[in-house]
Amino acid sequence: MNKTTGKKVFTTQYRVTYEDTDAGGVVYYGNYLRFFERGRTEALRETGYTVRDFAEEGLLFPVVSVKVDYRNPAVYDDLLRIETEIISVGRTSVSFANRVYRAGEDTLLVEGEVTIVCVDGNLKPKRMPSEIRSALGELC
Repeated sequence: MNKTTGKKVFTTQYRVTYEDTDAGGVVYYGNYLRFFERGRTEALRETGYTVRDFAEEGLLFPVVSVKVDYRNPAVYDDLLRIETEIISVGRTSVSFANRVYRAGEDTLLVEGEVTIVCVDGNLKPKRMPSEIRSALGELC
């Protein structure tokens, strides 16, 4: 639980690989979006749903908004702790807060917010099924 917000925090770990870094061995800034994606995927899995489940129902969840603040660098071979919180659930969208730390440390490396929206196979916005909204809503 987040002591400030009271919301459930989902935690995932990831080891930085060489391909995640730039020529200086520092994690390339765009790769943090991939780390956020890993956190979202695992958070959804803990609600009882997977991205595959959504796809089988003809639902897609593209990212429509991203905000990222870079605080401190991660480097090659760091073990990262990716924290994800569901901060809001709307009729068609879900917003997540993400924070990345080195495992075992409290120094914030990167934080951000990502909003995804529910669309159908034709990429038209679609109301999320009520059971999905309810499951996600219980966590924020």
